[in-house]
Amino acid sequence: MSGQPSTVPEFPEWPQFGDEERAGLIRALEQGQWWRMGGSEVDTFEAEFGAYHGTPHALAVTNGTHALEVALEVLGVGPGTEVIVPAFTFISSSLAAQRLGAVAVPVDVDLDTYCVDPAAVAAAVTDRTKVIMPVHMAGQFADMDALDKIAADAGVALLQDAAHAHGAQWQGRKVGELGSIAAFSFQNGKLMTAGEGGAVLFPDEETRERAFLVHSCGRPRTDRDYLHRTTGSNYRMGEFTAAVLRAQLARLAGQIDVREQRWPLLAGLLAEIPGVVPQTIDPRTDRNPHYMAMFRIPGITPERRRAVVDALIARGVPAFVAFRAIYRCEGFWKAGAPDETVEQIAARCPNVEQIHSDCVWLHHRTLLGTEQQMHDIAAVLADVLAG
Repeated sequence: MSGQPSTVPEFPEWPQFGDEERAGLIRALEQGQWWRMGGSEVDTFEAEFGAYHGTPHALAVTNGTHALEVALEVLGVGPGTEVIVPAFTFISSSLAAQRLGAVAVPVDVDLDTYCVDPAAVAAAVTDRTKVIMPVHMAGQFADMDALDKIAADAGVALLQDAAHAHGAQWQGRKVGELGSIAAFSFQNGKLMTAGEGGAVLFPDEETRERAFLVHSCGRPRTDRDYLHRTTGSNYRMGEFTAAVLRAQLARLAGQIDVREQRWPLLAGLLAEIPGVVPQTIDPRTDRNPHYMAMFRIPGITPERRRAVVDALIARGVPAFVAFRAIYRCEGFWKAGAPDETVEQIAARCPNVEQIHSDCVWLHHRTLLGTEQQMHDIAAVLADVLAG
């Protein structure tokens, strides 16, 4: 198309850091104790992160996958149990359950929000179901009202995979105010990061204390006699990681404010491009951190989608193909898979079959760009699709 920009001006870099992160690292260094049992950074980060999300009961861990594993173990997940997960998600959601010996049961998602479909969840509940794990895709909450009712009626637990949902709100309530455990990731691309790291939020202190034992080889904080009280592993976050994350948390609210301003503009522009369908935002998610700017191109072939992504990258837009359906990943079938074939799961996940084949996402740093850059992104995508 004539008149379209050849490239988009550079977006803000990610991760973002500055003197605050440097000061935190020096502070952690100079305290002379670099693990959580002797230092203060992890304890302080837990208090700050928990308060930001509406609960005093936070536990910092090594990464987001371990956050899910710790939460699932506390909830009693293990051999003989099942965990219902969306089939469209990063595979850690299912692997965390499978690593504990449980069966991960993939279910379909909503075609508009890309979050787990409550009706599909309800149909998948059995007497072996222990946990329902909604994923808040790209910061968009799954339907927590419907899922809360399904879980309560079935007598099973909810575990929010909130790896994309730092600072999100559902009908005015923060993630930690929804009454269920929630797990977060601080991996390098996440909305706040120290390269790696994770956290778990709990609705009460008793559950948090049980999780503390799991994450610290079964030992309570005050143990001096190696009285390992339960099973577990070493999932402890270090002091340097926590120091960086404290600075990152201080940046989060302002970054979310910018993304909340940019996404409606970009989504509207994308919707004007023939054949492009942006992710729908449920209005009950009244604060969305927009971990990814996601859209579908229905009918596109895998080869064409890859070419579109490559062309966007070449023209300065950080783009990616969407997650593969977890049941179409070889690793899913190595342990804890349901007694079904790929084709049988695909037949009951028609929306996932579409989304994982035709969805593209843009890095959230694009939404930290200027209003003009939102117009530039849309113009470049229109040009690439017309080419």
